[in-house]
Amino acid sequence: MQNQNGSVTAGKAIRCKAAVSRIPGEPLVIEEIEVEPPKAWEVRIKILCTSLCHTDITFWKMSTGPFAIFPRIFGHEAVGVVESVGEHVEEVQEGDLVLPVFHPNCRECRDCKSQKGNGCSVFGYRMNPDMPRDATSRFKGMNGEVLHHFLFVSSFTEYSVVDVAHVVKISSEIPVDKACLLSCGVSTGIGAAWKVADIEEGSTVAIFGLGAVGLAVAEGARLRRASKIIGVDLNPEKFEIGKKFGVTDFVNPSTCGQKNVSEVIKEITDGGADYCFECIGLASVMEDAFISNREGWGKTVILGVEMHGTPLALNTYFLLRGKSVTGSLFGGFKPKSDIPLLAEKYLHKELNLDGFISHEVSFQDINKAFELLLEGKSLRCIIWMDH
Repeated sequence: MQNQNGSVTAGKAIRCKAAVSRIPGEPLVIEEIEVEPPKAWEVRIKILCTSLCHTDITFWKMSTGPFAIFPRIFGHEAVGVVESVGEHVEEVQEGDLVLPVFHPNCRECRDCKSQKGNGCSVFGYRMNPDMPRDATSRFKGMNGEVLHHFLFVSSFTEYSVVDVAHVVKISSEIPVDKACLLSCGVSTGIGAAWKVADIEEGSTVAIFGLGAVGLAVAEGARLRRASKIIGVDLNPEKFEIGKKFGVTDFVNPSTCGQKNVSEVIKEITDGGADYCFECIGLASVMEDAFISNREGWGKTVILGVEMHGTPLALNTYFLLRGKSVTGSLFGGFKPKSDIPLLAEKYLHKELNLDGFISHEVSFQDINKAFELLLEGKSLRCIIWMDH
């Protein structure tokens, strides 16, 4: 008999398959797990497909420190269907197509209501390994062992439980593999170009690192009609890929001869790029991006996470001359209001999402997705659930 959720499994634990990470840097293991029903303010989602991001790789490799938490279910880019909801959840219901996102958006706090940023003062930037409200897990191994969450999403499982502050309802018209891309990397890059930099027509742009996030910045710059979009990457194959997203010029730091990257960019842009984006996560590259900006108004947007703890050293003289540096998390986007707009732009054939998907694998072959990303062969690999 179905309950008020309309789902025969609502209110009950679900047994399903998950790709569990038990040992840092070791292949994930497909196991049967138990997923508890959602508590108040929570949503249980049937994952349709997911993808792999460099952030997953970074935390998967961690063997020491406060964030090295195992066993764990990784994954934070995904799309799914609401299976059931807990008490007080009104904005989504059983059967809705949704994106689980790592960035919270409660819509009620001062930060969520402000147009000055995309923070959330209720949930903030917590990094606890489980659910955001009670810091407990909804996953268990078949022996009762607690399996930890990742970035409040944990999409490498057939079913996941996510707080409603991390759930975005989107149009069912968008293909699910394209929708999946909007839950992290692509939104981060496009948002950085539109919301954080606010690129205007005719601007010059330099992007350091042409992974999925960097290419999404290029796509955002293309849609804003930037006059020059310079891609900086050590992989020469990235230029041809970048052209699909509007990249007009390519700089390979290893082939600049006696010149450094900033000199080459200043030559191309006649004095420095209006906007520079660092999408790698190295302090030295962040400094290169800052130096490559134009004096007077050049703006550097940092998207990469510096995982080595290296401080950023800048010459304050150039700050006095008008250059600026800012950081960006999730591209400045407010997930619940901005992601649906990106979906609309794709449906209206304005936004290129198809080009980001380089590979597809089944859930059983999820470790192949790790291999492809580690080898630098994939942008986004869609991992299809075996429902």
